[in-house]
Amino acid sequence: MLHCIREYGVYAEITGFKNTKFRDAEAFLKAHRKENGGIELQFFDAGLIATSRHLYFAVLNAVQAFHNRTNISKSLAVETMLYASAQRQIQKAIRLCGIKPQTQNMAVVIIGENPAEIKPALEGVKACVGAETDEAVLEMTGDKLENIKIAFQIKAQEIASVMKGGDVDAAVVSLVVERVALLATQL
Repeated sequence: MLHCIREYGVYAEITGFKNTKFRDAEAFLKAHRKENGGIELQFFDAGLIATSRHLYFAVLNAVQAFHNRTNISKSLAVETMLYASAQRQIQKAIRLCGIKPQTQNMAVVIIGENPAEIKPALEGVKACVGAETDEAVLEMTGDKLENIKIAFQIKAQEIASVMKGGDVDAAVVSLVVERVALLATQL
């Protein structure tokens, strides 16, 4: 789904792919970054993404960091990875939320100033992956929920304190988004 972040003049496509297959995750990433000069691409293991809301707020915080010149990395794509993982170190961020050779469900973020440039980049990713987009991989499932709780160190007490109407999934998504936002306050 294409999102417009009006205050910064940026568009972000956030989507997913199911049953992807690639051997060398790093080569896959590098190849797609080089092909798309006017935009930024980032790939995530969808198994640790707490819905598209998680990635939207990661993009928003990354764009804001560049705007305020408080960015950690030199690339908006890498900055988005840092925020999505709630990590300040690039290698830790990639190990946590980045794609790996065994990644089957992949989330993709494509960021650019012109929405007309985003569509061809998405088509290029589709061609390489050999699949159509499937945003269902971004939604919460039972296994995914447990993996996210472990990866983001979310405790039962935290979930209980923010849970409304017994919706554990929504509580975990809110807590992940909170961790994304809190990265900007860490030294």
